[in-house]
Amino acid sequence: MEVVWEAKNFNELTVGELYDLLRLREQVFIIEQNCIYPDLDNKDQKAVHVLGKLDGKIIAYSRIFKPGDYFETASIGRVVTDYSYRKLKIGHTLMQKSILEIKNKFKHDFITISAQCYLLEFYKNLGFKPIGEEYLEDNIPHIRMINK
Repeated sequence: MEVVWEAKNFNELTVGELYDLLRLREQVFIIEQNCIYPDLDNKDQKAVHVLGKLDGKIIAYSRIFKPGDYFETASIGRVVTDYSYRKLKIGHTLMQKSILEIKNKFKHDFITISAQCYLLEFYKNLGFKPIGEEYLEDNIPHIRMINK
């Protein structure tokens, strides 16, 4: 079993892929984390979508933005791995692929993320550093982090 990685603009996603990635985000961010928030934020159309597929099923996902589309710098968001596949430890690979896509597509090295605080060490291990104070985003503690 090998995870296949793809990066697609919004208009390149198939209807099935869009449904699957929205379902994954809903499953984790809304149901698993018990957080009612507007996931459909009109930013998907600007994003590049990084998909990790196993046997055709999306099991890992993030969306990346060029500088100015979300933060002043390039950014990564909606980082998610299907609960059933977390034992594969592909979250780290997902982030590496997302960082590489930013470098390749946007020719940019400086990245900002809004990280859930419980994942602080995970992101630190990827080279991100916290800046500023913790804040609530959709009632979940977050902190802004940068990779420089």
